[in-house]
Amino acid sequence: MPRIFKIGSYTIYFWVNEGNPLEPVHVHVSQGDPTVNATKIWITESHKCLLCNNNSKIPDVKLKNIMRVIEARAEEIISTLEKRFGEVKFYC
Repeated sequence: MPRIFKIGSYTIYFWVNEGNPLEPVHVHVSQGDPTVNATKIWITESHKCLLCNNNSKIPDVKLKNIMRVIEARAEEIISTLEKRFGEVKFYC
């Protein structure tokens, strides 16, 4: 589980086994340590966030702020994933 960055007590990360074929660009978000029930956020080609699920039940106001930060740092996230997996694909 490579951590990309933290926002307060929330960790933004990805799993090293993201499927074959590779899943579209996304991150997982959980408070504290990574968990299998983490919130999943897709990042679009235009660097916008789409909420896939909020399994970790992050409160709406905090989730909106987290998504704003993820959008602002989308280029960094995409670059990190491309370095790790050798390619990236987008949900939309």
